[in-house]
Amino acid sequence: MVVEAAVSGALDRVVPAEFAGADPVVRRSEHADFQANAALAQAKRIGSSPRELAGQLLAAMDAPEMFADAAVSGPGFVNLTLADAAIWGQVAERAGDARLGAGLPEAGRRTVIDYSAPNIAKEMHVGHLRTTIIGDALARILGFLGADVIRQNHLGDWGTQFGMLIQYLDEHPEAHWRQQELSGQDATASMSTLDTLYRAARAQFDTDEGFVERARSRVVALQAGDTATLATWRELVAQSQQAFQAIYSRLGVLLAPEDAAGESTYNPYLAEVVEELLATGVAVESDGAVCVFFDDIIGPHGAPVPLIVRKSDGGYGYATTDLATIRYRVRELKAERILYVVDARQAQHFQMVFATARRAGWLGEDVEAVHVPFGTVLGPDGRPFKTRSGGTVRLGDLLDAAVDRARAVVTEKDPDLDPQVLDQVVQAAGIGAVKYADLSNSRIKDYVFDVERMVSFTGDTGVYLQYAHTRIRSILRRLPAEQVEHATVDVTVALRPAERALALLLDEFAQVLAEVAATLEPHRLCTYLFALAKAFTDFYDTCPVVKADTDSERGNRIVLCRLAGDTLAQGLGLLGITAPARM
Repeated sequence: MVVEAAVSGALDRVVPAEFAGADPVVRRSEHADFQANAALAQAKRIGSSPRELAGQLLAAMDAPEMFADAAVSGPGFVNLTLADAAIWGQVAERAGDARLGAGLPEAGRRTVIDYSAPNIAKEMHVGHLRTTIIGDALARILGFLGADVIRQNHLGDWGTQFGMLIQYLDEHPEAHWRQQELSGQDATASMSTLDTLYRAARAQFDTDEGFVERARSRVVALQAGDTATLATWRELVAQSQQAFQAIYSRLGVLLAPEDAAGESTYNPYLAEVVEELLATGVAVESDGAVCVFFDDIIGPHGAPVPLIVRKSDGGYGYATTDLATIRYRVRELKAERILYVVDARQAQHFQMVFATARRAGWLGEDVEAVHVPFGTVLGPDGRPFKTRSGGTVRLGDLLDAAVDRARAVVTEKDPDLDPQVLDQVVQAAGIGAVKYADLSNSRIKDYVFDVERMVSFTGDTGVYLQYAHTRIRSILRRLPAEQVEHATVDVTVALRPAERALALLLDEFAQVLAEVAATLEPHRLCTYLFALAKAFTDFYDTCPVVKADTDSERGNRIVLCRLAGDTLAQGLGLLGITAPARM
């Protein structure tokens, strides 16, 4: 931001060299366009009064043409009001930049993002919604800012449950679960069949001791690489992935089959992970198991809570797999940052896993591992979302409900919409509504899944933002295409208040994206886009575009419309939400 650069340069000129590079603390203000609070933050450090330092700062500013007014106020604030020409100049610069002013602060940083992680042979449900949507948004935003993003879908594809299911399928040849290349509804129906069979296998496993023994023998066969058992397992994985991909395609997320790296991927490394932990003294044997203990993690009765990396029966659990995963991602994928988009209930698990990996030397000082927690999707009753019978809500059913409601709302608003266009619009609106409702909430908080509110054309909703985008494109379509394409900015035109507010907000796009990258909180981008849509509405209500008083005014407002539309489209795209041109 040019204002921040100007204040930073002035600050470096007036403070001792050892304090150069300090944060200029530039913020938007109700009393001016911006307020610089650096004098308040730095005065004590250099032995000056804040107001005196603010005066020196103001005198050292070397861009007088940038500001229409600059003054010291209060105990040491510097209030800065930009000149109209400077603001129009920024609009022209942003409009001519394909990246809309966004830099590449994450350039080259290899970032692994672990998200979604459904279980093979089980349908995706409401519990997979937030991890998938938040993870996808972070992958898009960090990638746009230059990060070398590696998406990882840590599928649940290994363990006792597969011995159980494969044994059940072997004993029930009448269960027609095998399908060939499927997509869309067929893949979803096929997955529903597998899910039902999985539940039946679990029911028998819980009540039939003989079946338990046969299932455990099948686990041994699977781990030993038995040809027939492995063949069935591979079919289960392939068929499940087709169903997952149908959901991902419908949601419009970036995950692809090549991003899948299930638990089975790390199975060959589990034994050596445990041996390495024992050899380095990070883990110790305790009651036949191999555990890692922590001084700062104590259970409710005062006893230490261990991370079990090998069970007393010789088996391995999630902790071992997660440690092998970190080890692989650092050594083989060369990760500089690893993000785990997993619900908040796993906080202690990741605390222990990360601490163990650091003790073992797998996570060095140059590698950042971050648990990106999120809250729960709640039903209308304010409790975790369940079906009326108390079961888990299928993700596909949630999306169906949103699209159906979007169809009713859009049809009511425009009953004459072409059927083909209607289908495209309601899919974009329904899916976008679900994603925006999730992302617009602080990820750590729970939120209520309310379809009625989600698909509303008013309020802070994805549909409102999509409609704002279509409105901008509609305005531009009313003008000759050549005039829109070749419109330029005349910096001598005086700004109206609504133009000023919109232009200054458009200038914040890069800063907001940088904040999302730093905090891993996509809701900050949602908040910005909602404010931008409202600012555009205020602008359009008071500043005619097609019927502007002069050609220069019209040209400037066309550029503002183009820039606002492009920024909304880019912002929605980074959230994984379609920005339709018509609605």
